[in-house]
Amino acid sequence: MNRFKNIKKILVLKFRHIGDVLLIVPTIRALKETFPDASIAVAINAGTEEVLAGHKLIDELIIFDRSVKKLPALIKISREIGFIHNIRRRNFDMTVDLTSGDRAAILSFFSGARYRLANNPGTKGFPGKRFIYTHISDIDNTTHMVMQNLDVIGKFGVTTENRDVNFFISDETKGKVAWLLEGKGIKNGDRIVHIHPVSRWMFKCWDDTYMAEIIDWLCTEGMKVILTSAPDREELARAERILSLLPAETKSSGNMIPLFGKTTIKELGAISEASDLFIGVDSAPMHIAAAVKTPVVALFGPTGESTWGPYGENHIVLSKALSCKPCRKGMCEGISLRDCMSAIKPDDVKQAVLKIIDLL
Repeated sequence: MNRFKNIKKILVLKFRHIGDVLLIVPTIRALKETFPDASIAVAINAGTEEVLAGHKLIDELIIFDRSVKKLPALIKISREIGFIHNIRRRNFDMTVDLTSGDRAAILSFFSGARYRLANNPGTKGFPGKRFIYTHISDIDNTTHMVMQNLDVIGKFGVTTENRDVNFFISDETKGKVAWLLEGKGIKNGDRIVHIHPVSRWMFKCWDDTYMAEIIDWLCTEGMKVILTSAPDREELARAERILSLLPAETKSSGNMIPLFGKTTIKELGAISEASDLFIGVDSAPMHIAAAVKTPVVALFGPTGESTWGPYGENHIVLSKALSCKPCRKGMCEGISLRDCMSAIKPDDVKQAVLKIIDLL
């Protein structure tokens, strides 16, 4: 590698959400393998740091507090400048912008790094943005996000044969979750299904009655079903509604274990790792389950499964090929349940579950 000289400190920028951050792990590995003597820092949004915490490839996490956006203008500017100074004083030799936003571009430039890598922004962002960078890639945005991240640096010879997305969980957290599940009546030999029925983006969610039917079916079949959600108020309300649709005998059977809003990100990963199967929609927990190598049944509607599906092997993605896909409506128009999600029926999920169970 003679394209880049004297690389001792690298900064990777990914100011996105939890699942997006997790999927940069192979790119960090490629950097570490190419520059084994370099330290790697990752700049991310507050609230996403737990997904990378403890990872042996990463030397430092630099956290951006997004709440500054809500502060009065002068205070906000002062905090933003302070964050830029914090980056610059670290004397990075290389930045890798995996965000494609304006903030990451500005930080890349003011970091003072000699080499600044990114995907070609084209006409997006502020005028002249592409000239912020020293090395620009034209990635294939139809591939999985893992590959898109790798493409940013791959053009310049920074590659890896190991494209695995892995998620670090401490032995302490694993032990805590094992103790928790034992206290909930789960024994060795039990078939465990982890269901995370909601998403921070409600337009990705499935029909509540359908989800309740699947939970009831699994419990009736004698499986232990662990239910999780984030502590967000809207997610909790949606999760509790699904719970309310279940028959009383299912709720009292001991086969259903609701842990809505009661787990950290690391504990969520440990629950998935302890499970035989994960069922959910396009969400960070789905990506985490895939990262701990638990088979996933993922329900996809408006978002693209080729880009955002569970990464790895032994997963099943359920998606209906409607003429309106890919969706152009995003989160707009107040649509609570899209046709692409209601088109997925409980029988589709049951068949997928049985197929995976046969392989276990």
